[in-house]
Amino acid sequence: MNKKMLFAVLGVAALGLSACSKAAPECTAEVMTKKAQEVGTALQEAVTKDPAKAAELSAKVQEVASKYTGATTSEEACKAYDELLTVIKG
Repeated sequence: MNKKMLFAVLGVAALGLSACSKAAPECTAEVMTKKAQEVGTALQEAVTKDPAKAAELSAKVQEVASKYTGATTSEEACKAYDELLTVIKG
C-alpha cells in the first residue's frame, strides 16, 4: 500500500475514533473498528491485485476522506467507511 493511501485510510480511521463518543446504536466503536479493518484489507488486496490502479485508488480514497473530514458523529464515520469500501471494491 502506498503511503498516501495509508495516510488517507488512517485519517478516516481517526475520524471514526474521534466520533466514538457520539456513537449511534447502529454504529458503535466496535462496528467502526471492524469497518476500518475491512477498508484496510480491501485496499491492500486491491493494490496487490492491480498495482497500476494504486494512484487512481489513492485519489479516490483521499477524496472520500476529505469529504468526511470534520465529521462529528459515528454515523458519518460509518458512512465514510462504507463509501470507501464501495470505492475500493468498485
